Amino acid sequence: MTETRTTVGGRPVVPSRGSRRPLGLRETTLTGGFWAERQEVNAVATLDHCEAWMERLGWLANFDRVADGTIGLGRTGWVFADSEAYKLLEALAWEHGRTGDPALDERIRRLTARIGRAQDPDGYLSTAFGHPGQPPRYSDLEMGHELYNVGHLLQAAVARLRTSEPDDLVEIARRAADHVCERFADAGLCGHPEIEVGLAEFGRALGESRYLEQARRFLDRRGHGSLRDIPLGRAYFQDDRPIRAAVAFRGHAVRALYLAAAAVDVAVELDDRELLTAIERQWRHTVARRTHLTGGMGSRHQDEGFGEDWELPPDRAYCETCAGVASVMVAWRLHLATGDIRYADLMERTFYNVIATSPRADGRAFFYANPLQQRVPGTPGDEDAVNPRAEGGSRAAWFDVSCCPTNVARTLASWPAYLATAGDRELTVLQYASARIDTEIGGGRFRLDVETRYPHDGEVTIRVEAAPADPVTLRLRIPEWAEGASLEEGGQQREARPGVVAVTRGFTVGETLRLRLPVRPRLTWPDPRVDGLRGCVAVERGPLVLCAESVDLPDGVSLDSVGIDVAAGAVERDGQTVVRASAFSPEDPAWPYRLRTRLDHGPAFDLPMTPYCQWAERGPAAMRVWLPVGAN
Repeated sequence: MTETRTTVGGRPVVPSRGSRRPLGLRETTLTGGFWAERQEVNAVATLDHCEAWMERLGWLANFDRVADGTIGLGRTGWVFADSEAYKLLEALAWEHGRTGDPALDERIRRLTARIGRAQDPDGYLSTAFGHPGQPPRYSDLEMGHELYNVGHLLQAAVARLRTSEPDDLVEIARRAADHVCERFADAGLCGHPEIEVGLAEFGRALGESRYLEQARRFLDRRGHGSLRDIPLGRAYFQDDRPIRAAVAFRGHAVRALYLAAAAVDVAVELDDRELLTAIERQWRHTVARRTHLTGGMGSRHQDEGFGEDWELPPDRAYCETCAGVASVMVAWRLHLATGDIRYADLMERTFYNVIATSPRADGRAFFYANPLQQRVPGTPGDEDAVNPRAEGGSRAAWFDVSCCPTNVARTLASWPAYLATAGDRELTVLQYASARIDTEIGGGRFRLDVETRYPHDGEVTIRVEAAPADPVTLRLRIPEWAEGASLEEGGQQREARPGVVAVTRGFTVGETLRLRLPVRPRLTWPDPRVDGLRGCVAVERGPLVLCAESVDLPDGVSLDSVGIDVAAGAVERDGQTVVRASAFSPEDPAWPYRLRTRLDHGPAFDLPMTPYCQWAERGPAAMRVWLPVGAN
């Protein structure tokens, strides 16, 4: 591991080898549009919102109570509440790295000091175990989350290392990592994977191979029944079979995906092709058979987990926001390792239809679960109270288990780092947003100004502001849905098929390229093996999944009675996607089953379709992504 902190410029993931080099926050800057707006809301609203709620509920004060010896008299929050402070720190670090705002630096130092005072002399750090009046250290490895929490601490320290000078947060994390390596050198693992990815990335950031080796040990121990069995089974912890032997991601979705991200990190650093191939195989199987149209992962509420193949019910879809973040973590690492563009396709789908869906437009309320159907309008959340439920038809200011707001915050703060990757003589643009990209390839600066209204419009204009003297390759990702895309350069237009379109030559300062992606509406059909979706169709437009909301229906029509006319398709009308729909008119039943030859439908009407990421922004509503095929 030869890369040092001073060369990484704000990159969340920095493999020492691989097919692609990620760009950092000092090389990519959003200048407007969809993601810039969300990043700004995150900066001015969500970060303050998260810190205020954690302060109000005493989650941050838990560190003070450990420091002053009063924690045994009362601690608030779940055992994993410490991790929310660490994810907030990570988000603040990325935001500070992006903006250089000295006020953010002061907030980071202030919160770091509170956390540092709670650390034991041997490096152990927890507010829920190991102190007078509390259970002993590591007495509940299955559900105690002690190592999980430390994993998030290490990721916060990585963000600090890669955006600023080493400071107390890095030293706190180093002491905690050293303690973990000493205590768990020979046995033990955490019921919630996360320590593994934290150790691997922290080890890369510091050039410390001991941390990577401990991550490898944790990975190798999992899958051998080391954790006690529970009613949900050992698959819940991914402790039912070794990582290398698994066919698909299974069990608790966030756990499974954090574990997979760590496995890719370790495989890349140790050049373990067998391990990398195993995760590639599991990803392909999971995306093909266990992933929702939105990119959401997790079909079962009972364990917040993956179901079996083709078990993708829209109304019972869990699709936890944190699982969306974790899915991006896995896909990003796989793309960097292999260069396969399919991983960036899934990232785009997940960005727009899971991560962008969770926060309300003002950044002060969130979805925890992201189902693809809401049968009845939800109840507006109390803006001044903790919502005890993690799901429903309206976003809530805070949840009893509020892991998602801070996960969204750290992802949005670091979002520009996913825009593009580089090689020795090539630059690949992976996500489309108005941005400046400025990096070194081919022995010179390659600086691009990107302008686009994507995803609302499919035209992407790329202006060359600086270019190497010798020929280089500019690669542009063409999404898998973008049949009919084209690239215009030098007055010539050519077809750009799904995958990658590449331009290899010397570039001239001031020249412009235009990529045109067909973001027109389209109908999407499910695989017939998905039982819960037979007879239904979805509507998409570009990277956006669309949905129908009850607030757009004619008076007296309920969403569960609506079917759409697929022959009429989905069309743009007055700047909005609409489908032709009708509703059947059943009598009040005494029994929900009938011997019928057909359903009677009322008159047809235009049904507006809303981007799924904006659903419930106009108030509580019933909602469907998958719509039954109605009478033609």
